[in-house]
Amino acid sequence: MVVYRNIQNTHRPTNSSLTLVIKVGTSSICDEKTHYPLLSNLSRIVETILHLKQLGHRVVLVTSAAVGTGLRRLNLPEKPKKLAAAQAIAAVGQGRLMSTYDDLFGQFNQPVAQLLLTKNDLAQRTQYLNAVNCLEELLDMGVVPIVNENDTISVSEIKFGDNDTLSAITAGMVKADYLFLMTDVDCLYTDNPRTNPAARPVMVCENIDALRQEIKVTAPGSSLGTGGMVTKLVAADLATAAGVTTIIARGSTPENILPIVSDSAFSSSIPKHTRFVAQPQPLIDRKWWILHGLHTAGTIYIQTDIAKLIAQGAAKQKSPTSLYAHSVSKVEGNFVEHQAVRLVVESTGTVAKGIVNYSAAEIMRIMKADESNIVDSLGYTDCDCIMDSDNMAISI
Repeated sequence: MVVYRNIQNTHRPTNSSLTLVIKVGTSSICDEKTHYPLLSNLSRIVETILHLKQLGHRVVLVTSAAVGTGLRRLNLPEKPKKLAAAQAIAAVGQGRLMSTYDDLFGQFNQPVAQLLLTKNDLAQRTQYLNAVNCLEELLDMGVVPIVNENDTISVSEIKFGDNDTLSAITAGMVKADYLFLMTDVDCLYTDNPRTNPAARPVMVCENIDALRQEIKVTAPGSSLGTGGMVTKLVAADLATAAGVTTIIARGSTPENILPIVSDSAFSSSIPKHTRFVAQPQPLIDRKWWILHGLHTAGTIYIQTDIAKLIAQGAAKQKSPTSLYAHSVSKVEGNFVEHQAVRLVVESTGTVAKGIVNYSAAEIMRIMKADESNIVDSLGYTDCDCIMDSDNMAISI
């Protein structure tokens, strides 16, 4: 297993114009105790983005700190546990956060746009494509899109979970070359460097699953934020699967982004950071949307031999086999037709995710009748299989 190696051996896109997604966390732009904005950091982030744009790059900013900004405005000491109160504080803070960005970018006549998303906004294919088209149009106009989760209406069922995940989804939507996850350390370490002096920096990762076995990332994020290194690994996994090189770097020095994406990134003076290498054969847009845009409404347990066929199809870069009723061993959840479900083998875990042609109740009726003929089981048929191969995305 190769987890650590010298960064000079990595490759970067050859395009002169890159699409970059930069995610800044609450701890990078809002003081954890006073909740005052860290204007020096914010200014450096803005200046870095402007410099990148002068070099011809397209930049999307994913930002946190709506709750932190709202706490400052309302003179509250800490983030409340009550959901409605946190949503109300985010509603107060989001406007002031955007006002701060607009003021800073406005000093250089740089237009910005606000996009507030929930996972539910991307669940419908047309809405997902509308969001993609809006982002592309803004970038073509030279605008800097500023993306945040819509915390004022988000609940657990429709939340991305944290802005690390949101930034990875955004990077996949705009087909970014780089995703930068800016945090309070300069790179990923094998353990917490504050408590373990023997912790080693991880410079380059080509296999995230293998990396998880080598490191300890149990520490949560700040009291204002929702993330930590665990969520950054999840985000890197999502983004690299979409073909996006992902970087973990220090949020207080955003100017380090410039040498990382330039030719000087291959010199000995490259700032310390962690680079997750993009997958050479990324998921196509629709498969990416099925895996990461759709809410998972239930679970279908399948037989091991069918899972092997799915895995073989993935290994050979072919479409997976369609799923028929006789291959289903158990159904969980109360999903309906055209919702997304996991395909799971009990011994190995999730192997795929896809859109079903029948509801959970209908599938169980077919299973109870012990028949593969859907017409005989239900009296009608919309499709001859439970899930079409075109609507199935491999996750193994």
